[in-house]
Amino acid sequence: MPKKGSRLITVDGAVYRWRVSHKPAFDPDGGWAPLTFAVERAEEPQGVLVVSLPCARPDNWQGERTIVVRPVLVAGCVRRALDQGWNPGQRGPAFTLTVAEDELPALLGESPTYLVPFLWGMIPEGGGLRDLPRATQIWSRD
Repeated sequence: MPKKGSRLITVDGAVYRWRVSHKPAFDPDGGWAPLTFAVERAEEPQGVLVVSLPCARPDNWQGERTIVVRPVLVAGCVRRALDQGWNPGQRGPAFTLTVAEDELPALLGESPTYLVPFLWGMIPEGGGLRDLPRATQIWSRD
């Protein structure tokens, strides 16, 4: 995993490096690809964990909802993967952890806050244009 663009996190005394891919993956069927991130040990990286979340990437153009990948989510996913048998010190194929929507509150410690991509930024799910922080003026087509 490239160091540029990655972040460090300490989980139960071990230091890991994590990163959301800069390049979106495309679903061959034309649908949205899930939001994924990778995790590996910071020192002597061997095994890689790939986490797949039940929402789209923030740069999806279909308007599918997304979430912000926060350190609390990464730490929860690392702990869950370790419980399911991921060995970060062992070489081999990537260990894949697929997170279901009903598992997100337990991993986050709270209900997830979803965002919906919009032309000028992100709107919280169920929100409107007033919730869009970066738009200062909306121009009509007229």
